[in-house]
Amino acid sequence: MGEVKLIATHESFPCARIEWCLKIKGVEYEYLKEDLSNKSDLLIQSNPVHKKVPVLIHNGKPIAESLVILEYIDETWKDNSNHLLLPQDPYDRALARFWARFIDEKCVMSVWEACVAQQGEEKEKAVAAALETLSLVENQIKGNKFFGGEKIGYLDIVAGWLSYWLSVLEELGEIELVNAERFPFLHEWGNNFINTSPIKDCIPPREDVLAYFSFGINYVRSMSANKSS
Repeated sequence: MGEVKLIATHESFPCARIEWCLKIKGVEYEYLKEDLSNKSDLLIQSNPVHKKVPVLIHNGKPIAESLVILEYIDETWKDNSNHLLLPQDPYDRALARFWARFIDEKCVMSVWEACVAQQGEEKEKAVAAALETLSLVENQIKGNKFFGGEKIGYLDIVAGWLSYWLSVLEELGEIELVNAERFPFLHEWGNNFINTSPIKDCIPPREDVLAYFSFGINYVRSMSANKSS
Protein backbone atom coordinates (compact mmCIF):
# COMPACT_ATOMS: atom_id res chain seq x y z
CA MET A 1 0.00 0.00 0.00
CA GLY A 2 3.00 2.27 -0.32
CA GLU A 3 5.32 4.13 1.98
CA VAL A 4 3.99 5.29 5.35
CA LYS A 5 5.63 7.83 7.66
CA LEU A 6 4.40 9.21 10.96
CA ILE A 7 5.56 12.61 12.21
CA ALA A 8 4.93 12.49 15.94
CA THR A 9 6.19 12.77 19.49
CA HIS A 10 5.84 9.94 22.00
CA GLU A 11 4.51 12.10 24.84
CA SER A 12 1.48 13.29 22.89
CA PHE A 13 -1.66 11.18 23.21
CA PRO A 14 -3.04 12.18 19.77
CA CYS A 15 0.19 10.74 18.36
CA ALA A 16 -0.19 7.57 20.42
CA ARG A 17 -3.61 7.07 18.83
CA ILE A 18 -2.05 6.81 15.41
CA GLU A 19 0.63 4.38 16.52
CA TRP A 20 -2.01 2.17 18.16
CA CYS A 21 -4.09 2.22 15.01
CA LEU A 22 -1.18 1.41 12.68
CA LYS A 23 -0.05 -1.47 14.87
CA ILE A 24 -3.57 -2.91 15.21
CA LYS A 25 -3.85 -2.80 11.42
CA GLY A 26 -0.39 -4.29 10.94
CA VAL A 27 0.82 -1.36 8.84
CA GLU A 28 4.57 -0.87 8.61
CA TYR A 29 5.66 2.73 9.05
CA GLU A 30 8.66 4.97 9.67
CA TYR A 31 8.50 6.99 12.88
CA LEU A 32 9.81 10.53 12.52
CA LYS A 33 10.22 12.01 16.00
CA GLU A 34 9.42 15.70 16.05
CA ASP A 35 11.07 18.30 18.29
CA LEU A 36 8.17 20.64 19.05
CA SER A 37 10.53 23.33 20.33
CA ASN A 38 12.23 23.41 16.93
CA LYS A 39 9.68 22.27 14.38
CA SER A 40 11.03 20.63 11.26
CA ASP A 41 10.51 21.91 7.74
CA LEU A 42 8.78 18.61 6.96
CA LEU A 43 6.16 19.18 9.67
CA ILE A 44 5.50 22.78 8.60
CA GLN A 45 5.23 21.74 4.96
CA SER A 46 3.02 18.75 5.78
CA ASN A 47 0.68 20.62 8.15
CA PRO A 48 0.96 24.31 7.20
CA VAL A 49 -2.41 25.21 8.77
CA HIS A 50 -1.85 24.04 12.36
CA LYS A 51 1.84 23.01 12.33
CA LYS A 52 1.00 20.27 14.84
CA VAL A 53 1.63 16.57 15.25
CA PRO A 54 0.58 13.95 14.40
CA VAL A 55 0.87 13.93 10.63
CA LEU A 56 0.65 10.76 8.57
CA ILE A 57 2.40 10.76 5.20
CA HIS A 58 1.21 8.04 2.82
CA ASN A 59 2.88 7.84 -0.58
CA GLY A 60 4.09 11.40 -0.12
CA LYS A 61 0.63 12.77 0.70
CA PRO A 62 0.19 14.25 4.22
CA ILE A 63 -2.91 13.81 6.40
CA ALA A 64 -3.28 15.90 9.58
CA GLU A 65 -5.48 15.76 12.71
CA SER A 66 -5.65 12.50 14.67
CA LEU A 67 -9.37 11.78 14.20
CA VAL A 68 -9.07 12.29 10.45
CA ILE A 69 -5.96 10.11 10.32
CA LEU A 70 -7.67 7.28 12.22
CA GLU A 71 -10.51 7.15 9.71
CA TYR A 72 -8.05 7.32 6.81
CA ILE A 73 -6.09 4.35 8.14
CA ASP A 74 -9.27 2.37 8.80
CA GLU A 75 -10.54 2.94 5.25
CA THR A 76 -7.21 2.56 3.45
CA TRP A 77 -6.21 -0.68 5.18
CA LYS A 78 -9.74 -2.04 5.67
CA ASP A 79 -8.67 -5.59 4.84
CA ASN A 80 -5.72 -5.62 7.25
CA SER A 81 -6.03 -7.94 10.26
CA ASN A 82 -9.80 -8.31 9.71
CA HIS A 83 -10.19 -5.47 12.17
CA LEU A 84 -12.30 -2.48 11.18
CA LEU A 85 -12.20 0.20 13.85
CA LEU A 86 -15.34 2.14 12.97
CA PRO A 87 -18.71 0.34 13.20
CA GLN A 88 -20.15 -0.68 9.83
CA ASP A 89 -23.73 0.21 10.73
CA PRO A 90 -24.28 3.87 9.68
CA TYR A 91 -26.06 4.79 12.91
CA ASP A 92 -23.42 3.19 15.14
CA ARG A 93 -20.70 4.84 13.06
CA ALA A 94 -22.35 8.25 13.48
CA LEU A 95 -22.57 7.71 17.24
CA ALA A 96 -18.90 6.75 17.42
CA ARG A 97 -17.97 9.95 15.60
CA PHE A 98 -20.18 12.03 17.86
CA TRP A 99 -18.63 10.64 21.05
CA ALA A 100 -15.14 10.94 19.59
CA ARG A 101 -15.71 14.67 19.10
CA PHE A 102 -17.18 14.95 22.58
CA ILE A 103 -14.15 13.25 24.14
CA ASP A 104 -11.70 15.26 22.04
CA GLU A 105 -13.32 18.61 22.70
CA LYS A 106 -15.37 18.56 25.91
CA CYS A 107 -13.50 15.94 27.96
CA VAL A 108 -9.98 17.01 27.09
CA MET A 109 -10.76 20.67 27.71
CA SER A 110 -12.65 20.13 30.97
CA VAL A 111 -9.91 17.90 32.40
CA TRP A 112 -7.24 20.40 31.35
CA GLU A 113 -9.13 23.28 32.96
CA ALA A 114 -9.50 21.28 36.18
CA CYS A 115 -5.74 20.70 36.21
CA VAL A 116 -4.67 24.29 35.64
CA ALA A 117 -7.32 25.95 37.83
CA GLN A 118 -6.17 27.71 40.98
CA GLN A 119 -7.07 26.13 44.34
CA GLY A 120 -10.36 27.26 45.84
CA GLU A 121 -13.71 27.96 44.24
CA GLU A 122 -12.22 28.07 40.74
CA LYS A 123 -10.76 24.59 41.22
CA GLU A 124 -13.98 23.18 42.66
CA LYS A 125 -16.05 24.42 39.73
CA ALA A 126 -13.56 23.13 37.18
CA VAL A 127 -13.39 19.68 38.80
CA ALA A 128 -17.19 19.49 38.93
CA ALA A 129 -17.38 20.30 35.22
CA ALA A 130 -14.78 17.64 34.41
CA LEU A 131 -16.65 15.03 36.44
CA GLU A 132 -19.86 15.85 34.61
CA THR A 133 -18.29 15.22 31.19
CA LEU A 134 -16.59 12.04 32.39
CA SER A 135 -19.88 10.71 33.76
CA LEU A 136 -21.34 10.90 30.26
CA VAL A 137 -18.43 8.84 28.93
CA GLU A 138 -18.91 6.36 31.80
CA ASN A 139 -22.47 5.74 30.59
CA GLN A 140 -21.20 4.85 27.12
CA ILE A 141 -18.92 2.04 28.32
CA LYS A 142 -21.35 0.52 30.83
CA GLY A 143 -21.76 -3.21 30.30
CA ASN A 144 -19.00 -3.53 27.66
CA LYS A 145 -15.35 -4.52 27.83
CA PHE A 146 -14.53 -1.88 25.20
CA PHE A 147 -16.49 0.89 23.55
CA GLY A 148 -16.31 -1.24 20.41
CA GLY A 149 -17.64 -4.35 22.17
CA GLU A 150 -15.29 -7.25 22.76
CA LYS A 151 -12.38 -5.78 20.84
CA ILE A 152 -10.77 -2.38 20.63
CA GLY A 153 -12.41 0.01 18.19
CA TYR A 154 -12.25 3.60 17.00
CA LEU A 155 -13.74 5.14 20.12
CA ASP A 156 -11.42 3.17 22.41
CA ILE A 157 -8.41 4.58 20.59
CA VAL A 158 -9.80 8.13 20.78
CA ALA A 159 -10.51 7.78 24.52
CA GLY A 160 -7.27 5.91 25.18
CA TRP A 161 -5.62 8.93 26.83
CA LEU A 162 -7.97 8.43 29.80
CA SER A 163 -6.23 5.14 30.59
CA TYR A 164 -2.75 6.63 31.10
CA TRP A 165 -2.32 10.35 30.39
CA LEU A 166 -5.21 11.27 32.69
CA SER A 167 -3.37 10.02 35.78
CA VAL A 168 -0.44 12.28 34.90
CA LEU A 169 -2.75 15.27 34.60
CA GLU A 170 -4.39 14.35 37.89
CA GLU A 171 -1.00 14.27 39.60
CA LEU A 172 0.06 17.63 38.18
CA GLY A 173 -3.30 19.21 38.95
CA GLU A 174 -3.46 17.70 42.45
CA ILE A 175 -6.90 16.22 41.77
CA GLU A 176 -8.52 12.80 41.43
CA LEU A 177 -11.16 12.37 38.78
CA VAL A 178 -11.42 8.71 37.82
CA ASN A 179 -11.25 5.90 40.36
CA ALA A 180 -12.92 2.52 40.81
CA GLU A 181 -15.52 3.88 43.19
CA ARG A 182 -16.59 6.97 41.28
CA PHE A 183 -16.44 5.58 37.73
CA PRO A 184 -16.23 1.76 37.98
CA PHE A 185 -16.90 1.06 34.29
CA LEU A 186 -14.49 3.67 32.97
CA HIS A 187 -11.86 2.56 35.47
CA GLU A 188 -12.17 -1.10 34.44
CA TRP A 189 -12.15 -0.17 30.76
CA GLY A 190 -8.93 1.81 31.28
CA ASN A 191 -7.20 -1.20 32.83
CA ASN A 192 -8.40 -3.47 30.03
CA PHE A 193 -7.29 -1.05 27.36
CA ILE A 194 -3.84 -0.14 28.66
CA ASN A 195 -2.91 -3.80 29.27
CA THR A 196 -3.87 -5.02 25.78
CA SER A 197 -1.33 -5.51 23.00
CA PRO A 198 -0.30 -3.50 21.05
CA ILE A 199 -1.54 -0.65 23.27
CA LYS A 200 0.81 -1.42 26.16
CA ASP A 201 3.75 -1.56 23.73
CA CYS A 202 3.34 2.11 22.74
CA ILE A 203 3.23 3.82 26.14
CA PRO A 204 5.85 6.52 26.80
CA PRO A 205 7.71 6.65 30.15
CA ARG A 206 5.67 8.43 32.79
CA GLU A 207 8.45 10.88 33.61
CA ASP A 208 8.50 12.03 29.98
CA VAL A 209 4.75 12.67 29.99
CA LEU A 210 5.05 14.51 33.30
CA ALA A 211 7.70 16.81 31.86
CA TYR A 212 5.68 17.29 28.67
CA PHE A 213 2.55 18.47 30.51
CA SER A 214 4.37 20.30 33.32
CA PHE A 215 5.65 22.89 30.90
CA GLY A 216 2.16 23.65 29.56
CA ILE A 217 0.48 23.73 32.95
CA ASN A 218 3.14 25.98 34.49
CA TYR A 219 2.91 28.31 31.50
CA VAL A 220 -0.89 28.64 31.78
CA ARG A 221 -0.69 29.23 35.53
CA SER A 222 1.99 31.89 35.15
CA MET A 223 -0.06 33.70 32.52
CA SER A 224 -3.10 33.58 34.78
CA ALA A 225 -1.06 34.93 37.70
CA ASN A 226 0.25 37.80 35.58
CA LYS A 227 -3.27 38.79 34.53
CA SER A 228 -4.52 38.88 38.11
CA SER A 229 -1.56 40.85 39.47
